[in-house]
Amino acid sequence: MNNRNLAIDMLRGLTMVLMVFVNELWPVHDVPHFLEHFDTWEDGMGLADFVYPLFLFAMGMSIPYAIDRRYEKGFDTRSTLLHILQRTLALILMGVFIYNGEAREMAGSEPLYILLYTLGFFLVWNMYPKDWKPARWLQVAGCVLLLVLAATYRTADGGLFRTGWWGILGQIGWAYLLCSATYLLARPRVWPLALCWLFFATTCLMGSEMRSGELPVGDNFLVEMAHALNQGNGHITVMALGGLLTTLCERRLTHAKWGIGLAAAAVLGILGTLAHQGWIVSKNLGTLPWCLFVSATAVALYTLLRVLEARGWTAWFKPISVAGTATLTLYMIPYLFVALWIVTEPSVPAWVAGWTGVGVVVLYTAVCVAIAWLLTRLGLKLKI
Repeated sequence: MNNRNLAIDMLRGLTMVLMVFVNELWPVHDVPHFLEHFDTWEDGMGLADFVYPLFLFAMGMSIPYAIDRRYEKGFDTRSTLLHILQRTLALILMGVFIYNGEAREMAGSEPLYILLYTLGFFLVWNMYPKDWKPARWLQVAGCVLLLVLAATYRTADGGLFRTGWWGILGQIGWAYLLCSATYLLARPRVWPLALCWLFFATTCLMGSEMRSGELPVGDNFLVEMAHALNQGNGHITVMALGGLLTTLCERRLTHAKWGIGLAAAAVLGILGTLAHQGWIVSKNLGTLPWCLFVSATAVALYTLLRVLEARGWTAWFKPISVAGTATLTLYMIPYLFVALWIVTEPSVPAWVAGWTGVGVVVLYTAVCVAIAWLLTRLGLKLKI
C-alpha cells in the first residue's frame, strides 16, 4: 500500500530549499531585512525565522505515515522503537559533529574536519543497494572515521569534542524521538498527543521572557522538565507535535478538508495574536507567538499544497523534488562549499549586494539542488 503524501514532500522540499537560501545570505551586504533573522528582542520574524520551525512541522507530519507504514510491512512495536532510536542517534550525532565544526573555533583544520565528517556521514548512512555486501564494511569504516574525528578534535584553545546545544539536526533528533515515542504509545488516539502539545505550549509560555524581560512565574519545574528532555523551552516540540496532530486530524476529516485547514490556520493566527499581547515574536527566545504564527503559516501552506496536489498542479515541484526526497543530502552540500570558502578566502565583489546579491544566492541554491540530484543519480543519498 502506497500512502505517501506528496504535499508533505512538497512542504519539506520547499522548506529545505528556503533553508539553503537563507543560510547562505550571510556574505551578501544590504540584504532586505525581511529575508534575514530578526534580532532577539526585535519583536518580529523574517523569512529566515520561518524555515527551521517549518521543517520541524513537516517532520512531525511525516511521523504517522512512517510508523504506520512499518506496521503495514509487518514490523512489531519493539523493532519500530529500535528504528526510532537508531534514527534519533543518527540525527544527534550528525548535529553534534556539525555543531563542533561551525560553532567553535578550531585550530585551523575546519575544512578537513568538515570534509571528513561529511565523508563519514555518507559511509555510514548512505542508501546502499539492498544485499550489497561491501556496504557493511563501508559503514564500519565510516564509524571508525567519525570516532577518530571525535577523539582527535581540538579547538584553538585546546577544547575537546562536546555536545553544546546539539546543533540543528540534533534538536530535530530530540524532537523526533519524543514525538515518535509519544505517537507509538498513543496511536491511534489523538487526545494524548493534544495534551502533550498543550503541556509543551505551556512550558513555552512559562519559559519565555515576557515583554517586561521577566519570566511569567520565575524558574519552575515544568520548564526544567522540558530542558531535561532536550526540548528547549518546549518550542521545538510545539512545532513538531503540531505537524503530527495536523496529519492525524486530516485523516479523520471526510469533508471540507481544505476549508477546515484554512480555518485551523486562522485559529492558530488568532491564538498567536492573543499570546503576542504578553510575549514578543522571537525565534531566538522560542516564544509561543512565534510558534503559533509559524504553525498557522505551515497549516495554510500545507492546505494550499493539498489543493495543488488534488488538482494535479505539481509539475512546478519536479525541478526541486530532490529536496523533498533526499532532504538530508541537500542539507549537507552547503557545508562542502563552506569548507571551500575557508580554504580559498574569497573576497565578495561590491556588486554582490542587495537584490543582486540575493539573485546570486538564488543561483547558488539552484546549484546545490542540482548537485543533490546528481549525487542521488550516482547512488549517494543519505537515509537514516
